[in-house]
Amino acid sequence: LKTQEENLQTSHLAPPLHPAPLTPGSAGPREEGTSPLSEPQVLILSSEEEEKLKRDQALVSDFKQQKLEKEAQKNWDLFYKRNSTNFFKDRHWTTREFEELRSCREFEDQKLTMLEAGCGVGNCLFPLLEEDPDIFAYACDFSPRAVEYVKQNPLYDTERCKVFQCDLTKDDLLEHVPPESVDVVTLIFVLSAVHPDKMHLVLQNIYKVLKPGKSVLFRDYGLYDHAMLRFKAGSKLAENFYVRQDGTRSYFFTDEFLARLFLDTGYEEEVNEYVFRETVNKKEGLCVPRVFLQSKFRKPQNTQAPVTPNLGHES
Repeated sequence: LKTQEENLQTSHLAPPLHPAPLTPGSAGPREEGTSPLSEPQVLILSSEEEEKLKRDQALVSDFKQQKLEKEAQKNWDLFYKRNSTNFFKDRHWTTREFEELRSCREFEDQKLTMLEAGCGVGNCLFPLLEEDPDIFAYACDFSPRAVEYVKQNPLYDTERCKVFQCDLTKDDLLEHVPPESVDVVTLIFVLSAVHPDKMHLVLQNIYKVLKPGKSVLFRDYGLYDHAMLRFKAGSKLAENFYVRQDGTRSYFFTDEFLARLFLDTGYEEEVNEYVFRETVNKKEGLCVPRVFLQSKFRKPQNTQAPVTPNLGHES
């Protein structure tokens, strides 16, 4: 799954309206059409934005929410049918920003096995394979249509990658990937599309194929990102969880929520920081603030089976 906003040029741990101040990380991925903020800042909501969030408390009905969950795969397939592969930009920033994709090698020419969980149409996968001949990649996506687009790409090579359809919340990765065989997992703009009740299932699934001592590289939407603030009334599913007009959904993370999610599933935290960007659309004269969360969590060297966290509602 690759969500719409990441390509624009333009719950259970409900945080208070004013969480701990968000401060930009010292480094982070740069989107096409975006630039880092010139000085360290905290994200300050306007009075209109604060009022909008306070008013927007009505949730989508349980019936519609169940329908959205049941039809999640269909909605993503329709999204890819509408947008094809022309909607997406190749992510050549991935190796620049996630140096782990290089530094996780113990020696320079070491073969690297990675898993891209939620590969979309291959806009991260193919630049990585082109840039680094010593990578073998497993890649999966929720959408069968997206997987077919990857396989139809002229760069697709079964000697370099294995691509398959997978619902990470219920399909066992071990059917496609050997246990503890992967050096690094990328989870980029994917977990936000999963219902918060099921996010831990994704992390448990990934845990089984990741080598001890190796890491998951995460990047996704942060709380109060512009994409969150522009949702209209009637779009809210739960705290920080919204539905788009096309039926696809998006969660907006706090660092505390994400840390608890990974730690409760057995991972160790390495990096977990907000990244601030400005998205610039010169054609429309727009400049809007973006908030992302970029993180790295490691599977412990001495491992046990993945933990099944207690994710009950907090009072």
